[in-house]
Amino acid sequence: MYCQEIMPTQSENTKRIAKNTLVLYVRMLFSMLVSLYTSRVILNALGVEDYGLYNVVGGFVSIFSLVSSSLSSSASRFITFELGRGNHEKLKKVFSTSLCTQIILCLIIFILLETVGLWFLNTHLTIPSERLVAARYVFHFSVAAFMAGLLSVPYNASIIAHEHMNVYAYIGIADVLLRLCIVIYIAYCPYITDRLIMYSFLLLLVGILVQAIYVWYCHNHFSECRSKICFHKDLFKEMSGFAVWNFIGCTAGLLKDQGVNILLNLFHGPVLNAARGIAVSVNTAIGSFAGNFMTALNPQITKSYAVADYDYMNKLVARGSRFSFYIMLFFIVPVVLETEFILKLWLKGYPDFTVAFVRLTLFLSLIDILSNTLITLQTATGKIRNYQLAVGGMLLMNFPLSYLCLKASFSPECVYAVAISVALCCLLLRLVFLTCMVEAFSATSFIKNVGLNVVAVSLLSFVLPGTLCIFFPDGWSRFLTILFVSSVCTGFAILYIGCSFSERRFIYDKISVLCARLSGRI
Repeated sequence: MYCQEIMPTQSENTKRIAKNTLVLYVRMLFSMLVSLYTSRVILNALGVEDYGLYNVVGGFVSIFSLVSSSLSSSASRFITFELGRGNHEKLKKVFSTSLCTQIILCLIIFILLETVGLWFLNTHLTIPSERLVAARYVFHFSVAAFMAGLLSVPYNASIIAHEHMNVYAYIGIADVLLRLCIVIYIAYCPYITDRLIMYSFLLLLVGILVQAIYVWYCHNHFSECRSKICFHKDLFKEMSGFAVWNFIGCTAGLLKDQGVNILLNLFHGPVLNAARGIAVSVNTAIGSFAGNFMTALNPQITKSYAVADYDYMNKLVARGSRFSFYIMLFFIVPVVLETEFILKLWLKGYPDFTVAFVRLTLFLSLIDILSNTLITLQTATGKIRNYQLAVGGMLLMNFPLSYLCLKASFSPECVYAVAISVALCCLLLRLVFLTCMVEAFSATSFIKNVGLNVVAVSLLSFVLPGTLCIFFPDGWSRFLTILFVSSVCTGFAILYIGCSFSERRFIYDKISVLCARLSGRI
């Protein structure tokens, strides 16, 4: 009975992906609307310097997640893999071993953060002397929130593996509402002596509450989360071997993001961190459109590989890569062309380099998103040593190359030029390794059906709205025109260039059903 539930047909899988994606989109749209408001309010409430200070201190704490991230990926892979195979006894052992490992890791990282981490904050980060005490409070609260997140890793992996995405929707909406209340309180309460400290503390409380709800849900709905907590040495060896090699990729990813953020702080101060923080907020809002789709899709890629359904696996990898790119592109085109207008409308005032950072961050995300399904497939194989040595080694180049460029007094935008170049190299390396490791996978087919496809769609999407941008004066008229034209051009390019005949037919059928339901015929 259990195996029948975890190995449904392809049609059922497709429906599940569509349903989960829709649920996650509802959550995301609500979150995005609230975050657009809260980002503006909290920037004004804290000020540019404190906003940048919060980003760099919180980002510094997250650097220590490089160890936990590798183990988190290991837990997610093994839980999803065993769920796909229907091996419930091993699934219990995987969860139990993962939880024990996270507890031990939590204690070790806590000690490192409160010693080495605190020393680095006090002696190396560029922080105004009058804000050093506040920065320490932010640091301690960020550490506590980080610990809560570490302990909930196996539980979150179980929710994703079981594909209970509605849980993320409901709890996510509650999380956003609580954060909205925090922002309103920080912005308008007259009795707060230090808004940065209070903001960090309240976010800690919300983070602990949300993670506790996830744990409670798993304990009540998934039998493996109720099993006796035991440490299985043989399974730990298997999982840790996976995690050790995955550590390289996690380290590279953190150095690319938070490591470079610290470099910008060291060379240019917290104001530039604020500009980068705004760019990341915009990218997160847009990326969540594609990210929700990938969250719903990834478990199916791992499960299809686990049961050797390679035809379905290849379809998911190619379509997932293309459609996640299309989803992001649809929103990126008007944002890139109207960045200055949107930022003025949203924030009124913003730090220097924010416009350039936003545009470059979005272009980088378009390149990175093509690799998401490839990374999922690579993780599903469990054979990651050589892959991580090559791809992880290439990703690690972000940090030293960015340092050399900043040291040579290049403009701050140089860190994005480095990141984009490295991302393209990593994409090619992933294709080479997957072709060698997964017999059913073809890099040539991926380049033809995905790479050339998205390039053609992108060019057609930018040409006409980009031309109009040159001749129209800045303002509401141009913004609305670009918004309409880019939507039409991108939609047309995706539908008639980016989609196959069967995909187009599927979209037409779904639109017809939706229109019929809205008109009351069904």
